[in-house]
Amino acid sequence: MRTLVILLFTLVSAGAFAQVTAQPQKIGYVDMDSIFSQLPQYKQVASDLKAHTAQLEAQFKAKSQEFETKYKAYQAAAATMVDAVRKDKESELAQLQENIQRFQQDAQTSVQKKEADLMEPLIRKIGKAIKEVAKEHAFSFIINAQLGGNDILLFTDDKYDISGLVLKKMGAGAGATATLPK
Repeated sequence: MRTLVILLFTLVSAGAFAQVTAQPQKIGYVDMDSIFSQLPQYKQVASDLKAHTAQLEAQFKAKSQEFETKYKAYQAAAATMVDAVRKDKESELAQLQENIQRFQQDAQTSVQKKEADLMEPLIRKIGKAIKEVAKEHAFSFIINAQLGGNDILLFTDDKYDISGLVLKKMGAGAGATATLPK
């Protein structure tokens, strides 16, 4: 009798578990590029990043021009220079060239850090909106349709795109479609 009760309880539990896990999972996707392109904050980030890059490019150009000027002066006077002076000038030019290369590397790092710093609050805001939309509409998963410009989803039905809902949640994208995926 006890074995029968345990067996019955096991069967009922397994059946209940099967019903719970058999419920369909609701999956949606977003197009982050589309969301970014419709947010005014992203346009400001792009503008700030462009200004930062232009400033670094101007500094690089000034350093390069200084090197060119000193190199041309060295070339013009190299034949008449004393060995000690020539070695000093060559050392100075080598140091300037190293500084330029270091500046290029530091500038690249600076641009990447600036982009990360500017994008981080925006990405957090979009992530929060995605979570809210997912909870409101009972999505189990939300997938980014692209990663680094490469498609992750090789086929998608537009009815599962919640990008418009996310934009609506953020108060942006007046022209975006905000339909509920079925």
